[in-house]
Amino acid sequence: MRKILIVDDDDELRSNLSVVLGEIGYDTETAPSGSEAVAKAVSNNFDIALLDLMMPETSGMDVLAELRKITPRTRVIVITAFASTDTAVEAMKKGASDYIAKPFTVENLDITIKKTLEEARFTQGVKQLGLDDTFGALSNSIRREIMKMLDLHKGMRLVELRKALEIEDHTKVLFHLKILREAGLVSQENKTYVLTKEGKEILHAVRLLENQFSQ
Repeated sequence: MRKILIVDDDDELRSNLSVVLGEIGYDTETAPSGSEAVAKAVSNNFDIALLDLMMPETSGMDVLAELRKITPRTRVIVITAFASTDTAVEAMKKGASDYIAKPFTVENLDITIKKTLEEARFTQGVKQLGLDDTFGALSNSIRREIMKMLDLHKGMRLVELRKALEIEDHTKVLFHLKILREAGLVSQENKTYVLTKEGKEILHAVRLLENQFSQ
């Protein structure tokens, strides 16, 4: 059973999330503050930490940094208000795996958690096979999906990608595209994103890797 730490100063939200995630099948613990979250993370092996960025006692960014330091295997999903997506993207640059904006549905949260757990599994596979940092950039399932879509359609615009991915927040899609471009896997021609030659070669290898670790 996957273990999830819920970090939020909102007592009602924290309690509700614990109940619904428990019903789905996750083992949950809660922390009303950043300091308590860090204390629990020291003595527990959490797979996921759901971290509210806006807490009165300690900055969510500071808690993120501390969690990444003391328990690097724990994947962090930050919770933020929709108007603060720029801050959430900054959190991803500092090590968060993903973010989800309030208000969100239980279904969307569960999808985000499952994608993050898949990212951890893929990353572990990359490490076991001794692959390079390029494959590490593709540990995120959204980035792999972007590459597959670009390969299928021979290039797509941002609005087309966002609709195909069913992600309303274009900021998140742009963040992942930036990572792919910096890795040399995707290029932009006018307003269309396409796979580079290296991107096509890496995508083929990624598919082989996915097949190997799904068996």
